[in-house]
Amino acid sequence: MDFASTLLAWYDENKRTLPWRGERDPYKIWVSEIILQQTRVQQGWDYYLRFVETFPNIQSLAEATEEQVLLQWQGLGYYTRARNLYAAARQIMQEHHGKFPEHYDDIRQLKGVGDYTAAAIASIAFGLPYPAVDGNVLRIISRIFGVCDDISLPATRKAITEICLQNFDPDHPGTYNQACMEFGAIHCTPKNPSCHNCPFHKQCYALQHDMTGILPVKNRPTPKRDRYFHYYIYMYKNTTLLEKRTARDIWRNLYQFPLLETENDETLAGDLIGQTREVLSHQVIHARFYLQRLQHLPEPEPGQIRVRMEEIRQYPLPKTMVMFLSRMDF
Repeated sequence: MDFASTLLAWYDENKRTLPWRGERDPYKIWVSEIILQQTRVQQGWDYYLRFVETFPNIQSLAEATEEQVLLQWQGLGYYTRARNLYAAARQIMQEHHGKFPEHYDDIRQLKGVGDYTAAAIASIAFGLPYPAVDGNVLRIISRIFGVCDDISLPATRKAITEICLQNFDPDHPGTYNQACMEFGAIHCTPKNPSCHNCPFHKQCYALQHDMTGILPVKNRPTPKRDRYFHYYIYMYKNTTLLEKRTARDIWRNLYQFPLLETENDETLAGDLIGQTREVLSHQVIHARFYLQRLQHLPEPEPGQIRVRMEEIRQYPLPKTMVMFLSRMDF
């Protein structure tokens, strides 16, 4: 089986038109890859366009404030990605004189860049022969080549990377990597893969052994932790209080209404005006919002500011706040 040529022929006929496809600027490739780490293509599309319009190059990103970067990221979630992008842009300015590094090892040293992202950038932007192994690639290689070991194990990932290298197209590494990702994203999908018209249907181990619903093998996900957030909207003449979150978590440096977190699912005293539920990789946020109209606002505590309601969206907010505000009309 000539895996690479078959895959590239499929890709040539079926690839989607995406705003970053065909891009050779390593900065824009990097931004697209970071956005797509935890975000579906359709959701990330507009964010990518807005982000590169606001920060068209490394220097403009490095010279921004973290708050400006977080504001552009607002609603995408997993804000560590945005902080890492910002930190890495400053790293490039300091260590590489503002030029995106061209070698895999240097790319891999950037803040927030792992093996997969480094390989994707190196191959697509610079034509370097590094296979980019993400979840899509782990799935299609497991199915087609019959890798029945747990893909969460480092040894299994190493074995799949080796299979990719053995079937690599060194003349078109960037196209090969994009073809693998695309094949897993739209054809050999986690559920209901298109086996009936698959170019590998005669060779696919999973199809021949009725294992498409079994492969890839992976451990059961860690149970998600439930967290209960209670936001208080203190209101006086359309002015409220926001506080800047300083705890070193995924919401660090984002703004929120004053918050009380409880251990259990309960409704606290106050005028409950809305609820949201946000599912993250390891936790589920159950948020309740309480409105308290006052005769005057209390003096802001350290880290708090007074904000008019119509100006709230000028600040970077957690996704659960964005979800709530989109449903309300203050």
